[in-house]
Amino acid sequence: MTTTYKFMLAALVVCATILLACNSKPKIQQSTEESGEEWIQLFNGKDLNDWTPKFTGYDLGVNYKNTFRVEDGLLRVSYDDWDEWNGEFGHLFYKDEFSHYRLRVEYRFVGPQLKNAPNWAFRNNGLMIHGQTAESMELDQAFPTSIEVQLLGGVTGQGERPTMNLCTPGTNVVMNGELIEPHTINSTAETQFDDKWVTVEAEVHGGDLIRHFVDGVEVLNYEKPQLDPRDPTYEKLLSADGNKMLTKGTISIQAEGHSTDFRKIELLVLDE
Repeated sequence: MTTTYKFMLAALVVCATILLACNSKPKIQQSTEESGEEWIQLFNGKDLNDWTPKFTGYDLGVNYKNTFRVEDGLLRVSYDDWDEWNGEFGHLFYKDEFSHYRLRVEYRFVGPQLKNAPNWAFRNNGLMIHGQTAESMELDQAFPTSIEVQLLGGVTGQGERPTMNLCTPGTNVVMNGELIEPHTINSTAETQFDDKWVTVEAEVHGGDLIRHFVDGVEVLNYEKPQLDPRDPTYEKLLSADGNKMLTKGTISIQAEGHSTDFRKIELLVLDE
């Protein structure tokens, strides 16, 4: 084998290695780089700057039992410092409000559920969108009036439990031209079992359309998010002109009894 031939063969091996490395990037990273989209990192991977906690029965800003924390580059909802559940629902609010956007999150559930936490809260968290401000919540209010993009997990061998459902604390939506008043609407997503990482996305178009995605596949959509006249917060949150439609609001994540890790929370602002 000549020296020239050896050199050419080595060059080909190097090129092939580089191409393989490029193609092995996570899909999310490739999509962001190739599209040139400017995603806002709501969670910076270092601290909880720009986020504020609110727990039932506690003043705004009190991070009860250090539940929301950053460890190993993850935003964690942790119950390490709790003994048992006693109704202290928590939410962690981002500082800004948004109207038209894509919200992309990578999450997983970890460990057992906290003692005495509600059965329905097993492997349960949520992305609260179009929410009221943290400042406007009552001291003992359990959930912000909002549209909840529900995050659920399952356990192998214990049945199906789809993620990215819709819950409506203090709100209603429209589906197929009809006002939907039940609190929970299931998506068509598959169950995400055990402690795997899951990538989900909510696409929000103001007061018009909202779509839920799991790994890039649409699993639910609905329209016209609005305040529910049956809810105690209705009169307080109703706009001065009597418009009950929701076109923007806060974004928050939950703490309701099961530890959850988030390694990415990012947002892309869309044109109105």
